[in-house]
Amino acid sequence: MATILITGGTGTIGKSLSKVLVEKQHEVIILTRHPRPASGAVSYAAWDPANQSIDIAALQKADFIINLAGAGVADKRWSKKRKKEIVDSRVQSGQLLVKAMQENTNKVQAVISMSGIGFYGDDNKRNPSQKFFTESDPADPGFLGDTCVQWENAIRPVTALNKRLVIFRCGIVLSNEGGALAEFKKPVKAGVATFFGSGDQVTSWIHIDDVCRLFALAIEKERIRGEYNMVAPEPVTNKHLMLTLAKKMKGKFYIPVYVPSFLLKLVLGELSIEILKSARVSCEKIKSSGFQFLFPTLEVALDDLLKK
Repeated sequence: MATILITGGTGTIGKSLSKVLVEKQHEVIILTRHPRPASGAVSYAAWDPANQSIDIAALQKADFIINLAGAGVADKRWSKKRKKEIVDSRVQSGQLLVKAMQENTNKVQAVISMSGIGFYGDDNKRNPSQKFFTESDPADPGFLGDTCVQWENAIRPVTALNKRLVIFRCGIVLSNEGGALAEFKKPVKAGVATFFGSGDQVTSWIHIDDVCRLFALAIEKERIRGEYNMVAPEPVTNKHLMLTLAKKMKGKFYIPVYVPSFLLKLVLGELSIEILKSARVSCEKIKSSGFQFLFPTLEVALDDLLKK
């Protein structure tokens, strides 16, 4: 049994991950700006990345740190203020964890930190000789690529403290607890399968259970270190995703509707770049470590999530 400190633990991934870790007999401490009473093997401790404050006692209990903190990329239109929030929430969190470990004795064995496949940009910027983006590809110079670089660099100094570091570049997470799938379902419930732009852009996705299993693997296996793409083996087009979801939810009773790119750009502004982006991302590196996906295809993933 280990004690695992989680930042961003009240979000979609954090909630599911906490349950999985408790089932594995671990103790979980969630860092939050609004601590509440403990619930079973999950307790809460205070931190505030913006003010660089953290509960040192909680840090010193931790055997592992899982860093999920970061404002939602697609939650709001990308105003100048929102873009700063997206970057600061990630960078300040990493900087605070590094500083706390530098300045205080601790027994942290490894830090497992989230990043995103926004690191890579669009498929049209991929090396033409490659079918997928891989972990060795350079970062995209756009906003999300730069954000991911700053995010990863903020936590990277833990390696100088002899801590094992794992960075997961995560795709779109499919979960019943919120996030992208909840948004995809909204028009389908009304009988509409909505495609963004042409609908041909590729989405690299992953089932929430495989996300949690990957974090557990990173805790348990010392050989897991460095950067890994957190995506399922079979990325799909936006059109395929929405049609598959509509068929499973509505049978034949739905209408396909295209939302033109210009309309998305008008409504969402710069955020539309992310919505319309095509990113075919490889999971071969994590598969070569021995990891086997429970949900390798979209059909299997949706069958599981829609029956719950």
